[in-house]
Amino acid sequence: MRTHHTLAAALAATALLALTGCQEPKPSGGAAPGSAPASAPASQPAAAQGTLPDLVGKGLQAAQDEAQAAGFHRLASHDGLGRGRAQAFDRNWKVCFQSPAPGAASTDARIDFGAVKADEACPAADPGLPSAAAGATPDFFRKSVKAARDSLPSGVSVTVKDGLQGRTVRLETNWQVCAQLPKPGNPLNGGPVELIVVQFGETCP
Repeated sequence: MRTHHTLAAALAATALLALTGCQEPKPSGGAAPGSAPASAPASQPAAAQGTLPDLVGKGLQAAQDEAQAAGFHRLASHDGLGRGRAQAFDRNWKVCFQSPAPGAASTDARIDFGAVKADEACPAADPGLPSAAAGATPDFFRKSVKAARDSLPSGVSVTVKDGLQGRTVRLETNWQVCAQLPKPGNPLNGGPVELIVVQFGETCP
């Protein structure tokens, strides 16, 4: 009987040692057994630097092609006369302004060209859209009806009247503002805006 108990105890000890040897060591840092170690977040690659050419004076299509060849692909354009016209056919427009200026720039930068039609003269400065202090009415004088409308909150009602012949204003980029209510700088108050207009090339009454 003594020999039987001794053999059983030896077998139990051997089994315990085998189980202990199969267990994986617990990773340091409190991580659960079998879990992958935490990896550091991947950092974003730095944007490449390029050299933006001087594209003022070139045709809009040629300017865009040259900018892309230099590594710049975020391209935009707007009406350099502030009339809000779309550049439907790039080859019919020329570049008057570019932003950012020529030189070193990130290739992720947004390149914006202010353009006019090929037979138009470039203005001295990029007019942009009419602007005013918050809550005040912008100055729309000699701006297109389209530019005036685009600069107002979407909820503002706009009434447009021909100041010469009572004509219907259809293509708003072809009409310029001669007079307005409220007057520039007066509170806008979300109320209606009235514009008296003539076609570009005509004299205001």
